[in-house]
Amino acid sequence: MAEEVCYPRVKNTGLRGVPVADTKVSYIDGVRGELQYRGYQIQDLARYTTYEEVAFLLIHGQLPSRAELEAFDGRLRSMRPVPPPVLQATALRPRTASPMDVLQGAVPFLADHDSTLGGNSKEAVRAQSERLIAQLPTVVAAWKRIRSGERALDPRPDLPHAANFLFMLAGKNPVEQAARILDVCLVLHADHTFNASTFAAREVASTRAHLYASVAAAVGALSGDLHGGANTEVMKMLQEIGKPEKAESYVKAKLDAGEKIMGMGHAVYKTLDPRAPILKEFALELGEKTGESFWIDIAEKVREVTQAELKARRGQEIYPNVDFYSAATYYQLGIEPDLFTPVFAIGRIAGWCAHVIEEKFAEAQEKPALYRPEAEYIGDYCGPQGCAFVPLGARASA
Repeated sequence: MAEEVCYPRVKNTGLRGVPVADTKVSYIDGVRGELQYRGYQIQDLARYTTYEEVAFLLIHGQLPSRAELEAFDGRLRSMRPVPPPVLQATALRPRTASPMDVLQGAVPFLADHDSTLGGNSKEAVRAQSERLIAQLPTVVAAWKRIRSGERALDPRPDLPHAANFLFMLAGKNPVEQAARILDVCLVLHADHTFNASTFAAREVASTRAHLYASVAAAVGALSGDLHGGANTEVMKMLQEIGKPEKAESYVKAKLDAGEKIMGMGHAVYKTLDPRAPILKEFALELGEKTGESFWIDIAEKVREVTQAELKARRGQEIYPNVDFYSAATYYQLGIEPDLFTPVFAIGRIAGWCAHVIEEKFAEAQEKPALYRPEAEYIGDYCGPQGCAFVPLGARASA
């Protein structure tokens, strides 16, 4: 007699708290407020490394030596130019198109021009990963200029990754402070275990689809307001409030209506998101330089009131997440609000690729090759025997 296998009943959890696979890419302790990339604390990586180093760490599994980093950085710089047909296709999009839709649509076009696409080895997928890390910033910057009626700029091989992106956006050499801050922002966004977009990438990769298909799915998942789109919504909130003294009435009205305060709370962290304090310092630093410190002043008042109100109303402790302070930071870097989420993608692409590589090539993986969760069917309206089919002509109108 075959052994009966019993599965736990799981109802509408969104898979929260349900492990689906193991990973060596990153680790979160939501209670202690810790984030690690391959064992390294995010605070140390933010303080001492560059995005190029972190991308190498995620893709190749260890921090690079100086020679490895120079070779890796050289490859990224050489691969930054996007094939002209991709830019030509992008230029055909309506100027009102969502930047995330444009980015998602560009990814399959990039696949058309990758000669390694047919390769199924780890080396081939790593090469594809490096190409995507290099080219996504070029696509985002090109779209920003195309929709404004400006010529897309060629990438600068003499500039580091973050500085080159800022140059392609604005058409002028970036201030060193701005380039440094954006570089750290990309580090902070590079990975976050099995978040919605990473899970989407891994789920698609489990079907043996290629890397570009997985990344296109991840971009789509990131675009939502409850994921990567939250930072844009935070900036809209700050702009709507306008002044710190208006924050209290705004927050109370939102909570009275049963609505969320964007950027407050997290699906995993039960304490402060470890990335938030770093971004808060950047927002303060940029506010002092730009003379627009009122953005962080509004944000801090929103945080203060939200925490006090939810504590009083529900006994709930809530903390700001990565989106809460990244909004003011990006805005003061001169990045338009609807480009915040594409910038998030520019950082997260390294993590997505690392997870796809792990999904495809992890040794002794103790999980099925294909993600296939179960669902509990509740739609049988005709009783346990199902519905009797009625031909079209005999059906009564509703």
